Amino acid sequence: MNNEEKLIKRIKNKSNKTAANQLISIYYKEIYIYVYRQTSDRELALDLTQEIFISVLKSLDNYRRDKGSFRTWLYKIASNKIVDYYRSKYYRYSTVVEKLDDYELKSSSNIELDLELKEDMKEIIEIINSFEANIQQIVRLKIFGQLTFSEISKALELPESTVKTRYYSSINKIKKILKERENEQR
Repeated sequence: MNNEEKLIKRIKNKSNKTAANQLISIYYKEIYIYVYRQTSDRELALDLTQEIFISVLKSLDNYRRDKGSFRTWLYKIASNKIVDYYRSKYYRYSTVVEKLDDYELKSSSNIELDLELKEDMKEIIEIINSFEANIQQIVRLKIFGQLTFSEISKALELPESTVKTRYYSSINKIKKILKERENEQR
């Protein structure tokens, strides 16, 4: 039994807060980065990361090691939270005002390139948000979570071939939409 499994067992059996804090600290930065890559908002990423870990601790009894690794299960919960956020009324009706000051520019000579890349990422996330929830999960776990097809397959309880087909189909759809938008702008 590895350290992670021991912590999970202590949390399940005794509601051990120290074990819970240790388990969270193992994955906190990784999950925060996963969320931040999709939101580009520090405060929102912190809030969602906190919600993710609250959900993880509340539903830890549902975790089954035979269904996949804890990390994979954690990413599934994180993916669900992000999909829920983007489907929420708050997201749909709020206006996001970004300040240039908040955006860390790598160098003054690359300002245009940096802004274009950030705009492209926003557009891709917008397209991903328009997909059905099950497709969003696959794309988010692969692109932002950098999980393997095998890990995604286990997390979502789908055949690996289905995961691959849906992923590549989605990527082709994203490329097609981006190309159509680019042609419209000409």
